[in-house]
Amino acid sequence: MNIYYHSLYTDGIDPSSTFPRERYRLIKNELKSYQSNGFINIAQSKKAKIDDIYRAHLKDYVDRFIGGQLSDKETREIGLKPWTQDIVKRTLLITGGSLQALEDIYKGANIAANMAGGTHHAFEAKGSGFCIFNDLAICALKAIDHFLYKKILIIDLDVHQGDGTASILKGRNEIFTFSMHCEKNYPFKKENSNYDVSLNEGLNDNQYLKILEESLLQIDSIKSDIIFFQAGVDTLSDDRYGKLNLTREGLKKRNEYIFHFSKNRKNPILIFMGGGYSKPINSTVLAFKDLFTSSFQYRF
Repeated sequence: MNIYYHSLYTDGIDPSSTFPRERYRLIKNELKSYQSNGFINIAQSKKAKIDDIYRAHLKDYVDRFIGGQLSDKETREIGLKPWTQDIVKRTLLITGGSLQALEDIYKGANIAANMAGGTHHAFEAKGSGFCIFNDLAICALKAIDHFLYKKILIIDLDVHQGDGTASILKGRNEIFTFSMHCEKNYPFKKENSNYDVSLNEGLNDNQYLKILEESLLQIDSIKSDIIFFQAGVDTLSDDRYGKLNLTREGLKKRNEYIFHFSKNRKNPILIFMGGGYSKPINSTVLAFKDLFTSSFQYRF
């Protein structure tokens, strides 16, 4: 399984930023032994082509970001401040990593992943919530328009709603968006996914997994050729932005539910990493390690 990564995932963020930039490098280090055993291949991300980004975003917004012309208000809404000189390259590499993983699946892989991405708060004409370009929407539209997939199912289990994804893909009947998220959490103005499941604060593993199981039954009739899994781990109990009460074991089971769901449908699965902000960051790192090291077991 290819997992796409670049050192700028970490180094492209200023060390003084509140965003936990070290998580990418730490996850990569945790996966080293699995790479040497041949289970996982950590592949180098390449920059996305601008024309692919235009599939989901207005040209004016894309060009102004690339040219360093966003307003202070726009950059504040995104976060990741203070921005470094590498912020544009970093963003293109993250989007490119997701597109490379999509191409792996198009060429026959059952599973592929990006060790970043899942940037589901980016809208057509603006970024927000640490998200600049929406790689889920970009990949979905390229999968439909270029790779000629018929039906895509996006399963977003980040603790925050995939509002930008829902907005960009609204009205695209070939793409079904499912978001299961904490109701009283960012974004405070929710968008309408095709299927939204709002969760109360403080849910534990058993409560969460029961709702997830019921939700997967509800969407099982939705046809799909490929599944996109936004696999944020900010549902952990010690996540600073989470408000839920899941454990590492609970997240392992959550991932198993999605992999089995995908396998039963004989759908390949593309993994986007999503959010994770525990303090200290070790809980996030280990939860993502579990995600990647368990995923290869569910190939069909």
